[in-house]
Amino acid sequence: MKKIIEQNTQGIIYAILAYVSWGILPLFWKHLDAVPAVDILAHRVIWSSFFTILFCLPTKRDYLKKYFTNPKAIVILTVTGILVSGNWGVYIYAINSGQVIEASLGYFINPLVSIMLGMIFFGERLNRTQFAALLFAMAGVCYLTFNYGHFPWIAFALALTFGIYGLLKKKMNYDSMSALAVETTLIAPIALGYLIFGVSGGGAFFIDQSVSTSMLLVLTGVITTLPLYWFGTAAVRIPLNSIGFFQYISPTINLIIGIFIFHETFSTTHAISFSLIWIGLGLYIGDMAVKLKRKNNA
Repeated sequence: MKKIIEQNTQGIIYAILAYVSWGILPLFWKHLDAVPAVDILAHRVIWSSFFTILFCLPTKRDYLKKYFTNPKAIVILTVTGILVSGNWGVYIYAINSGQVIEASLGYFINPLVSIMLGMIFFGERLNRTQFAALLFAMAGVCYLTFNYGHFPWIAFALALTFGIYGLLKKKMNYDSMSALAVETTLIAPIALGYLIFGVSGGGAFFIDQSVSTSMLLVLTGVITTLPLYWFGTAAVRIPLNSIGFFQYISPTINLIIGIFIFHETFSTTHAISFSLIWIGLGLYIGDMAVKLKRKNNA
């Protein structure tokens, strides 16, 4: 019993580490706002490939060999690599163009996109509480869309790319860190080609960058790998339902940073929209808590 409690405690700590680190990422990206977003993305793909491969070689070499030698896995992981790279690119652009609040909205919407994808592709059914939660969240999204002044494409792009990415990962059921290593490695030649031969105009491996900027670009690989390691460590120690409770830490921190540190405008439209979405998320989380409690008492 003591060992189980220790594992749960460790799992909670790792989950909080992962989601808090993802939440404060806007502060990191802002230090690179002088570098074009596409250049940052290219560096992130390359250095993520380097660090994830380095991380996987000691213990996950068999997974890497299996995925790299399986044509079906290569095709699927190329698609997921494009999706996650697109998600990263949109997020970096959002942060460095002063749209952190809209980016946080995307990750508040994402769980609801995942619910809908689960209904469509896995035949998952919603109970009354979950359906009500979905309706509230959809109302919030619709209200923002019609009153925002322009279509919140950043939020939708982030929610959809990550939602579809999660759907494919669930269907594949591959080892997460090894799969990310293969995904980024498959996309890395495109990123490298862009930096060397493309239109980046000096982003190619630090030609026109200061030492501090160059170091930050290398660290993009570290800040990608570490939170995923923490998340993976948490996932084997606590139930996924429990991890679900922590996933809203990241967009909440993003929202706070956008309002109080970057001083972005939080309008009445934002307040109404986010309130409806939070009501939906509250209902959904409450329903999860009830189910988890019943399961533990059974």
